[in-house]
Amino acid sequence: MRIIFLLLLPVALIQAKPTYWNQFRGPNGDGDAQNSQLPVQFSETENLTWKTPISGKAWSSPVVKDGKVWITNAEEDGYKMWAIQLDWKTGKQIKKVLVFENKEPQFCHPMNSYATPTPVIEGELVFVHFGTHGTAALDLKSGIKIWERRDFKCDHFRGAAASPITHKENVIIHFDGHDLQYIVCLDQKTGKTVWKKDRAYDFKTNNGDRKKAYCTPSVITHNGKEELISPGAVATESRNPKNGDLYWTVRTGGMNSSSRPIYRHGMVYVFCGMGSMSAIRPGGSGDVDKTHLVWNRRKVVPKKSSPLLLGEYLFMVSDEGVASCNNPKTGEVYWAERLGVKGQCASSPIHANGKIYSFSSDGDCVVFKPDPSGLKVLSRNKLDEGCMASPAVVGNSLLVRTKKNLYRFDHPDYK
Repeated sequence: MRIIFLLLLPVALIQAKPTYWNQFRGPNGDGDAQNSQLPVQFSETENLTWKTPISGKAWSSPVVKDGKVWITNAEEDGYKMWAIQLDWKTGKQIKKVLVFENKEPQFCHPMNSYATPTPVIEGELVFVHFGTHGTAALDLKSGIKIWERRDFKCDHFRGAAASPITHKENVIIHFDGHDLQYIVCLDQKTGKTVWKKDRAYDFKTNNGDRKKAYCTPSVITHNGKEELISPGAVATESRNPKNGDLYWTVRTGGMNSSSRPIYRHGMVYVFCGMGSMSAIRPGGSGDVDKTHLVWNRRKVVPKKSSPLLLGEYLFMVSDEGVASCNNPKTGEVYWAERLGVKGQCASSPIHANGKIYSFSSDGDCVVFKPDPSGLKVLSRNKLDEGCMASPAVVGNSLLVRTKKNLYRFDHPDYK
């Protein structure tokens, strides 16, 4: 059986190489670029295909399809918000679409930006989202605005960050603010509301700062049933993505949830945003704290970045730059070691061809092996400005957005 597996593995990997990167954390929402042959070493000059300066301030990740790169951007003060289209081959700007102007932008914490949510591409549309400041659908090629919604209100308190996702013919978005906390589902073609649901649990606090969250949801299929896994502050909800009906709730604790949930081994992994994580068995009904919560823990857990679940191992990088390898079935920590980077690791790591790429807010990038026996660093790279956005991968190309530039890097043997 082992020989058969090894023979089949290369074919499976070749089929899995991403040909587009359409949303936060990639086509499967998990940060895994499968067998893409990315450069291990790169810099301001090494293995650089192009570099494009981007003015403004934005932490959103790039998305790519059909030879076009889309990013969102905003003025640092939030008065203007754009969608920018670039050419994949050259990095040259093709279009700059002024999506929204704001007379009175909400407060945004300096650690955040007014364009932190990552766009999502579905079919011939790109959906851009700026929290309560507005959501819009643009034509993928022309950039023409098809529809917009600016009527969903909440006080983000420190800025928005949750990215939209698509599900079949709809777009689903979180609005977990200081004052209001709800989920909306919109029709992709028209922008009309399909359903809107308030958070259904008791936060057990009057402190709005402990009610806000920044999490991008995920739709999973468990035992043939679709579930919208929707972490907020204090708890995680599972809902029917078609109509928003509540399936189950589990109290995962904390606030500021930002890591995107992932589903493997029959369990959902969610992060509360305050340095703890939980493994939950889906498929429950009602409050499932005592029946479906498999394990939770606080040790070396990231508050901002999303994890990588590769085979039988869960890899994470904490805000402080501590990488760890974990058992996803039990929560056991196999190893935890410092990467030795400057700044914090808010950008989510990615995996490609047996290598993990982790970027820091100071511009350090450590490439290391997903090895259960310990940290094995393959390279240390440096870019002029730091990363808050998570990278994207298409084919054998690595797309990195720093605070001031957008880069495309390619391995010299796989261009």
